[in-house]
Amino acid sequence: MATRLVQISMKARDDSALGGFWAKALGWVISSEEPGVTNLEPEGFVYPDPAAVCLDIIASSELKMVKNRVHVDLATTSAAHQAEVVARLKDLGATPVDVGQGDVPWTVMADPEGNEFCVLDSLYGDTGPIATVVVDCADPRAMARFWGEAMDWTLHEVTDHKAVLRSAKGVGPYLQFLRTPDVKTVRNRVHLDVRPYPGADQEAEAVRLRTLGATAIDVGQGDVPWTVLADPEGNEFCLLAPE
Repeated sequence: MATRLVQISMKARDDSALGGFWAKALGWVISSEEPGVTNLEPEGFVYPDPAAVCLDIIASSELKMVKNRVHVDLATTSAAHQAEVVARLKDLGATPVDVGQGDVPWTVMADPEGNEFCVLDSLYGDTGPIATVVVDCADPRAMARFWGEAMDWTLHEVTDHKAVLRSAKGVGPYLQFLRTPDVKTVRNRVHLDVRPYPGADQEAEAVRLRTLGATAIDVGQGDVPWTVLADPEGNEFCLLAPE
């Protein structure tokens, strides 16, 4: 049994407005499964497919208090293309931000609600507009062990500084666990959603994930068709129903 990363969930004060920003930023299309939920995916995309990790933007009254522990890196093809993308994102409402990155070749920005993201200076393989989904952590090796067994994604690199995984099919964005001194203090505003394959038993998969080191948590979700868990470093994620 295994899961796969299918989407990123992001809280927003205004899911429709923030969804509009990200749809233009990524060149994706918008759909909505219910009021307060804006879904983004590539045009013509048949969900789920490892070629893309979709974006779900969920309306929430919670305020953003700290730097997000989960963010995306956007791909570009060159330094010139990076400059063009940064200028276009500024026109859409993004702003450059300083998170202590120093002199780096990527540009750190925030969307209109303050969610940090990076614009890379070169193409990170054939990934689509999202090159990498990045998760801050204390121990990349431990995170690689958990997530490498939780999902069927392939481990590409692991060091004391970072761990990098990607779909076993070699398509779509990378998932990177990046060592950081920051300590998790609040519930993540952005989190990962994973889904078992068709025919899998969702509860059995939840048990397997807990055996690997996940913890079942209550974030006030009530009676929902997904299971809310936290990885070994406390990062919340959702186990969706098989599809």
